[in-house]
Amino acid sequence: MNIDRAVLAFAGCVNLVAVALTYYVSPHWLLLAAFVGLNMLQASVTGICPSAMVFKALGLRKGEAFR
Repeated sequence: MNIDRAVLAFAGCVNLVAVALTYYVSPHWLLLAAFVGLNMLQASVTGICPSAMVFKALGLRKGEAFR
């Protein structure tokens, strides 16, 4: 698995958790889903993603989007 796939999988999992928490706990958890979406938008514009930096430090191989 490369960094790009790991970032997308992580963002997808966090969004699914946010939706479940919104349904079962509180609508305030939608803020987490909004944060993930905004972070993905920011990363697409700047090419800098905090989770990509973490995955790089963990030793995942480089992808095309985040180096």
